[in-house]
Amino acid sequence: MQPVDQPFPGLSGLRVIVTGGTRGIGAGIAQGFLRSGAQVLVCARNEPSSPPAADGRTASFARADVRDPEQARRLIETGMDQFGGVDVMISNAGGSPPVAAAAASPRFHAKVIELNLIAPLQVAQAANEVMQAQPGGGAIIMIGSVSGSRPSPGTAAYGAAKAGLHHLVTSLAIEWAPKVRVNTVVPGFVTTEASLPHYGDAGAAAAVAAGVPLGRMGIPQDMADACQFLASPRASYISGSSLTLHGGGEPPAFLSAAVPPREG
Repeated sequence: MQPVDQPFPGLSGLRVIVTGGTRGIGAGIAQGFLRSGAQVLVCARNEPSSPPAADGRTASFARADVRDPEQARRLIETGMDQFGGVDVMISNAGGSPPVAAAAASPRFHAKVIELNLIAPLQVAQAANEVMQAQPGGGAIIMIGSVSGSRPSPGTAAYGAAKAGLHHLVTSLAIEWAPKVRVNTVVPGFVTTEASLPHYGDAGAAAAVAAGVPLGRMGIPQDMADACQFLASPRASYISGSSLTLHGGGEPPAFLSAAVPPREG
């Protein structure tokens, strides 16, 4: 079953910022909100050839490296200048190249944790300051990863950072309530323009997808739908939660090796 490509109700006019919103999951999230009538600002370190667009509406763009606290704060200020406020802040920027933990340098590990844990916290701090002063408060959504809840060989620092991000959300949800809700969307396998090299080739990607209980990998629209739900009034009592989108999860490895029980 594929997601339904329709606007999500109740989001028209919302003021939304998406970090890392120019490609992959981030662009899909931006397009989902645009389709639902929201005003969207995306950021990245490099300007795209064209910002995300949907249904004749286009996101605005701001160049920002959210690892720099001043640039993170300026991003929120840009949203204030353009929209007059910020209702939804989605921290999507992140990632890590595969490197064996024993071979990675201390600087590499520090940079991965900075991008995937410290930067989202810095952006959230700046957004929270604005949202606390707004009558309607706001919603902050972190894009996590199943790598933060199961072993992450080859990207150990990334997995550890995402585990920290998941925990961070539970603390911020308490500190910043009741004006600001804070939640995590936790993707599993997702197909994007950059995912094929990660899995190896088309055959390997198909084999991975076949192992997902729902029979396919996720797509950016799945993540967009989850973010739109968490940003909507329908999620008004959801905070400090993690919404996992992994199609049913990864079957335990022992099942492929175990001898099935004999009948009779």
